[in-house]
Amino acid sequence: MSSATPLTKALIFGGKTGWIGGKMAVLLKESNVEVVLAESRIQNRDDVAKELDAVKPSHVFMAAGITGRPNIDWCEDHKPETIRTNVIGTLNLADLCHDRNIHCTVYATGCIFKYDDAHPLGSGIGFTEEDIPNFDESFYSQTKGYMEPMLKCYPNCMILRVRMPISDDLSHRNFITKIAKYERVVNIPNSMTVLYEMLPASLAMAKKGLTGVYNFCNPGVISHNECLDLYTKYIDPTYSYKNFSLEDQAKVLKAGRSNNELDSTKLMRDMPDDIKINDIKMAVELCMQRMQKNLTEEMGPLPDSLPKEVRKN
Repeated sequence: MSSATPLTKALIFGGKTGWIGGKMAVLLKESNVEVVLAESRIQNRDDVAKELDAVKPSHVFMAAGITGRPNIDWCEDHKPETIRTNVIGTLNLADLCHDRNIHCTVYATGCIFKYDDAHPLGSGIGFTEEDIPNFDESFYSQTKGYMEPMLKCYPNCMILRVRMPISDDLSHRNFITKIAKYERVVNIPNSMTVLYEMLPASLAMAKKGLTGVYNFCNPGVISHNECLDLYTKYIDPTYSYKNFSLEDQAKVLKAGRSNNELDSTKLMRDMPDDIKINDIKMAVELCMQRMQKNLTEEMGPLPDSLPKEVRKN
């Protein structure tokens, strides 16, 4: 957009029941922004149009979408439903916001790439915002890969490539909580998104009027083992885990999983000056320290107070 519109009223899609949308609602209210949680479903174009016209938001935050339950394997057997929301719905909202000159922040995904010859594992060469998606081994990622080139056509949209989001609680959506429950994990360095740091950054970026695609991850990469080692250090010293190979993982999954490094140069270049983003390893360690404090205050001494589903020993 040519100039930033003051952020005075936000309409959040995915704010009522969604994880990221709910967190954004809290952040926006803390910033003294009027917040409205969308009632319409993004696949119902007429309903979305009516709600936009009734609410008249200065900004829209789009955090609705289908990831499947318990995981993206669900999308393999529910392709029409996945398309209806992740493709048709997202385009509906972007298009309707464009017609009304409303800035729209889309929380998208960076799980549309995999390490390749030009971006080898361990090389430090990350995929940029201009790279074409090369991962289509899950239907979920396919729909997201279709979407991005189309969304880029809308000059009012800021598209944020979130990856393996991490929070400082035991939410079932938290990447570390997810993998802590697995019997075995692969051990591959990946770009990841620590929400405590990155969601306020997205708010600042929206206020600045930024548009286009951004790799929305903390700089650098961290492996599954490094994440679980920090979980063991701060949350549950009795926790242990086992690794297995990508080949063995493929035997128990319906859909493939994306592993990649995303380049953070553009994000850090355009980030508002008052926003601090730590590299991923520092960000995850700080996140685990906050989780330790939060859980202890909420439930009592760790690890004995942890719920059964995250206590494997």
